[in-house]
Amino acid sequence: MTKARGTIGILTGGGDVPGLNPAIRAATIRANRNGYKMLGLRNGWEGIMSIDRSKAIEEQEYCQVLDEASVQKIARSGGTFLHTSRTKPSKVSKKDVPKFHRENYKEEVNDMTNEIIKNLEYLGIEYLVPIGGDDTLSYGLRLHKEGIKCIGIPKTMDNDVPGTDYCIGFSTCVTRTIEFSHQLRTCAGSHERLMVIEVMGRYAGYTALIPAMAGASDRCVIPEHKFNIEKLTELLMKDRSDNDSNYSVVLVSEGAMFEGGEMIFSNQETDGYGHKKLGGIGDLISSELQKRSQKFSKRGSISTINQKMSYMTRSGHPDAIDSIVPMVYGNIAIELIISGKSGRMVCLKDGRYDHVPFEVVTEYEKKVDVDRFYDIERYRPNYHNCMGMPQFIMTSG
Repeated sequence: MTKARGTIGILTGGGDVPGLNPAIRAATIRANRNGYKMLGLRNGWEGIMSIDRSKAIEEQEYCQVLDEASVQKIARSGGTFLHTSRTKPSKVSKKDVPKFHRENYKEEVNDMTNEIIKNLEYLGIEYLVPIGGDDTLSYGLRLHKEGIKCIGIPKTMDNDVPGTDYCIGFSTCVTRTIEFSHQLRTCAGSHERLMVIEVMGRYAGYTALIPAMAGASDRCVIPEHKFNIEKLTELLMKDRSDNDSNYSVVLVSEGAMFEGGEMIFSNQETDGYGHKKLGGIGDLISSELQKRSQKFSKRGSISTINQKMSYMTRSGHPDAIDSIVPMVYGNIAIELIISGKSGRMVCLKDGRYDHVPFEVVTEYEKKVDVDRFYDIERYRPNYHNCMGMPQFIMTSG
């Protein structure tokens, strides 16, 4: 039997999006055809942390050998067949430490990076391909600095990973948002209402701004600029009166904030990266619009339709872009490994595939350039000369 050229581990971390499976499939096939063994690491960083070195590799719950046969069909489906988690191994709460490590990790918060490194060595992994957002990739950068050879692939439906114009999952999110927003118009128009649609987007407003640019809504509010609810009400009521069907639509990023307010959270629990679960801004906006609308109406207050897109925009099969781009990202990741490179993140810049230093994921925050792309008076996308701009206009990394 021919000895493998090397062993590559691949994992997905953070939220699931359509496009992860095409990336896994492409990387696996390219790696296998170039003589590498591919190990799928299940449940992201949590899975590696939970490897039990007292058991044989064949008995491990959190890893599986991937080959062309096992990944051939997965690209047709959404999510990640390797599963995922929001675990941060450098910050593990006492209750989340695997049972067989609890004698050695007794603090309220524990850094288990040494166990991660030992587990990778135990599995014989020489190269690691983490697929995720800036949280997942920032820990990949930590491992790179500890001497683990890593190639990162950017994924997030918010499209907010620095260093790239495009993250896996974004196009499908935009596609779903436009599609569902147009479907909801029949309800808004039939009842002559104001419609509030809350979409994901914690710190970056691309998932509201780009669909609004494409005509999915009359207005949008984004995390990068706090909005005035009185002004928003007036604008939507004017949009409604200008519409023959007597309705108007606003897209709301989940991280959007009222003037003088802060982000709205559904509860106070945090994940491994310290993020609280967002949710509720759409409810508040909807309530305020209904109360304030009577000031701009001859008929008294206007009822609202309030819809949270939430997981609907990150579920299901990938669209064309999230089938093609992940395939290329997976191939480039393996090409970089074959050429002996590490500490890189694959990317799209100005419409061309490339790779950048891993360090870019922690160097700055990628957000909407409000001065260039958001009209703070009209709560709409602002764009003029698109010549030479990236495909999605406002998403340069």
